Amino acid sequence: MIRIMIVEDQTMVREALKGSLAGVEDFSVIASIADAALAPLYCERTRPDLVLMDVCTENDSSGLDAAEIIKQKFPGVKVVMMTGLPEVTFVERAHAAGADSFIYKDAPLDELEKVIRGTFEGGSFYPRPHASELNFDELTRREKEILRLICDGLSRKEICDALGITINSVKTHFANILSKTGYESVAKLAIYAVSHGFINTKIKP
Repeated sequence: MIRIMIVEDQTMVREALKGSLAGVEDFSVIASIADAALAPLYCERTRPDLVLMDVCTENDSSGLDAAEIIKQKFPGVKVVMMTGLPEVTFVERAHAAGADSFIYKDAPLDELEKVIRGTFEGGSFYPRPHASELNFDELTRREKEILRLICDGLSRKEICDALGITINSVKTHFANILSKTGYESVAKLAIYAVSHGFINTKIKP
């Protein structure tokens, strides 16, 4: 039995994860909390085998900071970080914090199950670069501009404000960018674009 603690600030997501994982054979959700700052204390109280933790949680608490504390105090506890945000530095920071694995929230449940089981058994799972090369020249000037803002960590609303366009326009551009690049999420695309030099977030056009 794998004893799991969930750290997720969005109630609907937390309850959905709790319900889904509790229904998996050999999985037991022993705690679910909203604030990562409390995660080390709950680890001491409940002794989970694995913590599934969001990067950003309630009260602006950092799951990355909590992961580092947990790995220092309870080295036997496995930590799987998760996020739905296209912030390219999260993966690197999770590595630095000592997290065992990293997964995006748009991953299907069966992939999450595999990551949890594999991590519990001693494996480490982090997003890998996309198999195909990104043909950056296929993107329009506006799409490149939006991709750069995605890599800078801006939300859809922030991109709307920065470019003076509607949310529907941003959604259309997102869809076109993903269609041209073959990626299923902008978060994974952003990591590939930065790590392979297509986007330099330190240099503005």
